Amino acid sequence: QVQLVESGGGLVQPGGSLRLSCAGSRAIFSIAGMGWYRQAPGKERELVATITRLGSTNYADSVKGRFRISGDIAGNMLYLQMNSLKPEDTAVYFCKGWTYSSEYWGQGTQVTVSS
Repeated sequence: QVQLVESGGGLVQPGGSLRLSCAGSRAIFSIAGMGWYRQAPGKERELVATITRLGSTNYADSVKGRFRISGDIAGNMLYLQMNSLKPEDTAVYFCKGWTYSSEYWGQGTQVTVSS
């Protein structure tokens, strides 16, 4: 079973930056894309950003212009550069990878934006 492991979370002040990373324990055969999702306490898990194997990206409106997704999708490596962080960005951030028939999730990394 493939495992995705996130890292890079932590506590940061409003206006600060963090870079999240996600690495797969082994290659996901025929991976189609990867993405970042987040879940704040008491809220549904929501999409943050995704990137396909061909490089197409998609962002939630709330993070456009502040966050940037990148990575080596074929190598199951994913990054999320987060700038101008706001308290409302506080959440557990999850990495997801998918093929046309399966999906894989990481355990999540906590991001807390607070002064």
